Amino acid sequence: MSSKEHDLNGWSSPTSELEDGDRRVSYHDVDVFGQEEGHKIKYKTLSWPLVAVLMIAEIVSNGMLSIPSTTATVGLAPSIILIIFLGVFATYTSWLLVRFKLNHPEVHSMGDAGYILLGWPGRELLSFGTFAFAILASGSQLVAGAAALSSLSESKLCTMLYTGIFTAATVVVSFPRTFDRLAWISIPSVISIIVAGIVGMIGAGLYPTPDRSIEATKSATFYTAFFAVTNPVFAYAGHFMFFVLISEMHTPRDAMKAAYVLQGFATSFYVLFTVLTYVYLGDTVMSPSFSSLVTKWQKAAYGLALLNFLVAGALYTHTASKLYFVRLFRRSKHLHENTLSGWAVWTALVVLCNGLAFVLAVGVPIFTYVVSLGAALFASWFTYGIAGFFFLYDVYGEGGGRDAGGGGRGGWWAGDARGGLAGGNRGEWAGDARGGWAGGKKGGWAECRRRWINSSLSVFTILAGLFICVVGLYVSVKGIVDAYDTGQVSAPFSC
Repeated sequence: MSSKEHDLNGWSSPTSELEDGDRRVSYHDVDVFGQEEGHKIKYKTLSWPLVAVLMIAEIVSNGMLSIPSTTATVGLAPSIILIIFLGVFATYTSWLLVRFKLNHPEVHSMGDAGYILLGWPGRELLSFGTFAFAILASGSQLVAGAAALSSLSESKLCTMLYTGIFTAATVVVSFPRTFDRLAWISIPSVISIIVAGIVGMIGAGLYPTPDRSIEATKSATFYTAFFAVTNPVFAYAGHFMFFVLISEMHTPRDAMKAAYVLQGFATSFYVLFTVLTYVYLGDTVMSPSFSSLVTKWQKAAYGLALLNFLVAGALYTHTASKLYFVRLFRRSKHLHENTLSGWAVWTALVVLCNGLAFVLAVGVPIFTYVVSLGAALFASWFTYGIAGFFFLYDVYGEGGGRDAGGGGRGGWWAGDARGGLAGGNRGEWAGDARGGWAGGKKGGWAECRRRWINSSLSVFTILAGLFICVVGLYVSVKGIVDAYDTGQVSAPFSC
């Protein structure tokens, strides 16, 4: 094998082949979907531009609608600095996640990655976290969609009915089995949220708030400030879907291109929208920010954003459904063929996930706080903290270090000589002379010290994730307590 073929940190390209005794093993032999020639349903069809579109469709509306209210609390300068810093930080953790996926082709979700790190407890914990956060995020999009429908119709129906209508549409959009079917509708979805943002900025500029207050910095209590800061922190919370999306790329080594586009676009758009909205609306800007506009511009912005709310919610429930669908049918005919069992289970999962999102959105009076609670518990780790563990795990295990990559633990397809989640003789390629990312044979703490810059940054990401998790839990719980104390909590399933 030529040196040029060794460019994917131990894997060259999806079509490269590696010697394994008398067999030749390629990347696609061991990834979650395997070789797909001859299958009716093919998953690995996404290009990196389509993945970038899916990522943008998923997260940008959340940040755009919530971050301006943060500026009203802490001031313009801290908000801009925070948005840019978090954008760069999220880009770095994206790189760590992509590298881990390329090193471990069989990883399909955070649950699979948790299995490599901690065995079955890690798998169950991170699988639950991924599922729970996806359902909460979908519920949040249902609430946004219901608010848009209510604004457009001047609240002629009960909010619960608007949410139900939007849920039914989300079920239909989330139903396709593969992401490429969702990718094409995500293109107009991204266009819709960009145009909606532009309309929102124009509306704010044409009808600014009289006597508005604009401050570079503002003083606030720790609780108030951090509660506001959670908006930009979680505006980048799309990392929990990275492994799932990369698994459906036909060229996984291009995944970082999609991440660069995502973070570059999101950060730039967040800064532009936040600055212009705050300058014209001042400290009266609300969350969602469109609700701060005069009626006709509010309707125009919400109407244009409706498609994005719909697609984002569908992406979340699709991810939650696929998490357990792949777990149930991994390496079986039901994954790639049009079998009755496969479609019955997929239909049930899609309906169940959307149903759960609906019940939480309309049945939990403190749903907004529950979303913040879920973000603090899970998104803080998926977006920031856990990526540091991935890097340290692989670097420590290079060259046959401590169980490098999960071999020896057994797993979902145990007994396969290739290792991976199953733990075979090679143990996620650790026994190979390449030894993981760079071909080093040291491994252990010596290798961590040699790569001290990335090792130090990885420790920082872990500590940052821990800080965001702990403080986020504090402000979320306090917010719930205060809401009950002040009588802000309505009855479940109310209009």
